[in-house]
This record gives sequence, structure tokens and C-alpha cells, in this order.
Amino acid sequence: MNSQQYIKLAGSLPPRLTRFFARYPPQALLSQSALPSSSTPSTSSAVSDSTASPVEHIPAGQDGLAVPSPFRAQKHPVTGKWHDPVFSLRRQAELVKLARQHGVEELLPYTVKGTEERLRRRAENGLRVKGTGVGQRVKGKESERTLKGRLEKRRQAMLEMPQMIQTWKERGHGRGWKKWPK
Repeated sequence: MNSQQYIKLAGSLPPRLTRFFARYPPQALLSQSALPSSSTPSTSSAVSDSTASPVEHIPAGQDGLAVPSPFRAQKHPVTGKWHDPVFSLRRQAELVKLARQHGVEELLPYTVKGTEERLRRRAENGLRVKGTGVGQRVKGKESERTLKGRLEKRRQAMLEMPQMIQTWKERGHGRGWKKWPK
């Protein structure tokens, strides 16, 4: 894409995405803008440094990117303390959804909320629902788990009902009847 297309695309984006890309420009844009400026040698020292990549002059983030990712925690170089990501996981998910709707998700930095990462995790782990594997059952509620046993017990009682009625008639009302009903 040339710069005119990027400008037109930026005009059509919602303000939230525009602010995000203004504050954290995509790596594709940074690498394109760094290449033409470094290709103009002015002195002999610039020619000797032409083997060095232009990205080395920009202080790199922890994961090797020119600008640290706002979606990842950063370790302070001096104190060694970890700083939380600028965007929480909820806000990352909202930005990814918004970028996906406008077709610019690939310009966002890497995040665990991205579509490609979600698809990779789904392919790796599968559907994580108990009872969907081989030989597994879904736990269910207690009434659902004991339904078959109760229905079988009820069916068996109905089959034995004529015998129970006959026994009741013979020894019911205190004449040796030990079963239910009392």
C-alpha cells in the first residue's frame, strides 16, 4: 500500500483505532518509513555503517520490536520491575474486534486476543468442554445423572405391583405387613 491508501484508510477508521495507530504505529509502516531515510548516504561514515540495519539505531523493546508492544508486560531496563500492559485483556479484545470489523487486524501488534492466535489455540487444545472426549460424560445435574436408575426402579416396582397388592390383601393392616405403605 502506498501512503495515499493509508491516509484514506485512516480516514475511514473509527476514532478509537485512529488514536491507537497514531500512538502505536504498525510495524509495517515503521519499517517502510525507516528504509528510505537510511538509504541516503551523506558521508563516508554512513557508507561504512550501511551494513548495519536501520532498526538497530532505534531502541528495541523486549521482544525485539522497534516500539514495545502495548499489549505485553514490559520489564524496566534499569530497575528490572515489570510494568503491566498499557491495554488490559478486555480492551485488547475490544480493539481486535473493532480492527477486524474494519479489516485492519493484521496491523495490530501481536496479542493473545487476535483471531489467528485464537484459531491456533483452538486447533491445539480443541474444544475444552468436559465430556466431549472419548469415554467421557458431561457431569450434568444430579437429577439428570440418576434419571436412568430411578426410571428402572419405578419400572421394576410397577412389574411387582400385582404381587404386592395380593400380599397386602392377605396380610395388610398389621397382619405381618412389613413393606410400604405402612
